[in-house]
Amino acid sequence: MELEVHSIDATEADHIDESTDFPHITAVATRWTLDFMFVSLCRHFKENREDAFDETLSSFEAVSQSPSLKGSTDDKKVLICAFLARVVHGKQLDVQYEKDRRVMPLMSAAKIWSDLKDTVADKSLFKNITVLLLVQSVAVCLEKGRRSSASSALKWFEENHELPQSLKAKLSTVVTERETYHPFLMSFSFSRLLDTVQSFLDDYLEKNPSDYLLKAATKVVRSLKKNRGLSDVRKREHSQTEIADDSSEDAKESMNTGRVRIRRKLLSTKITDVWKPDSCKKSVVCVQRISEHELSQVSPRKPADTSNIQKARAARQKWTTAQDKQLEKGVRCHGLGKWSRILLDYDFEGRSGTMLKDRWRILVKTNKVS
Repeated sequence: MELEVHSIDATEADHIDESTDFPHITAVATRWTLDFMFVSLCRHFKENREDAFDETLSSFEAVSQSPSLKGSTDDKKVLICAFLARVVHGKQLDVQYEKDRRVMPLMSAAKIWSDLKDTVADKSLFKNITVLLLVQSVAVCLEKGRRSSASSALKWFEENHELPQSLKAKLSTVVTERETYHPFLMSFSFSRLLDTVQSFLDDYLEKNPSDYLLKAATKVVRSLKKNRGLSDVRKREHSQTEIADDSSEDAKESMNTGRVRIRRKLLSTKITDVWKPDSCKKSVVCVQRISEHELSQVSPRKPADTSNIQKARAARQKWTTAQDKQLEKGVRCHGLGKWSRILLDYDFEGRSGTMLKDRWRILVKTNKVS
């Protein structure tokens, strides 16, 4: 009966191969593979696994150039992966993606990001990433000690993007003063850029799921684990049965012969603590019985001074009246909740958007603002 089923399946498979257009099947399978690699690249980006990202990116690039994908709707995914690659290598200024050697990875990423504007539903998120790419293009150059490259990056953005006047003025001041750890740069850090890009990826994958092959492979792996677990249980039951049979045979043999059969163990249980001369024995000191005076004689060295190792907690900066007024002006100008925009217009000494939101709540609670 089983043989008949296999023969029927084979016949149906031959019929499908003859009646279905194989190039179309190839295109569908290739698109599934491309989707799986796209999801893998997003996962490697989230987990900050640069080696795995580069390895998968090479395969993704080869599959994306398949002739069966011509005219498909996967161009946006290719652009997103190109954008992610430039962000991953954003701090490697010697990596070149453009013919113009002045264009560094994050600058090239900003160029691609402008082409992905229609894929971002949240316009404020799009603007935040644009600003972060600009700020970090300058900050990375200053971090590497390349002030001329920072000035060149700022000039390139002025020529190719519309920059807010306040943002341009702040970055020009930072470049002139060579302040690598300026509070403004710390507010728009590289880690914040990675987190914001991850938010974009999560939103894109939620609206454009690309996990068909991933789900199918997950089902297969779970099925294999389940079957493996059943086989392990059967093996344990079989081994326990064999042990029980052996013990019963031993009992029968001892009853028939009147002799007890001794099972030898792999390792001997005899005490092997033989006599050793005093010169070979190690001295043992009981910590509970030794006095402080004796302890100082046993270990005369002083413990290391760890006072300098402890990190000093930074003092919390108080909000000034001028900063409260700046915050109030920013809310009136841009609206409640636009903390990132307000940070661009005023200097809050390295405070984040969350700190601005908390301060605004305090001002409202104390009736200092309406």
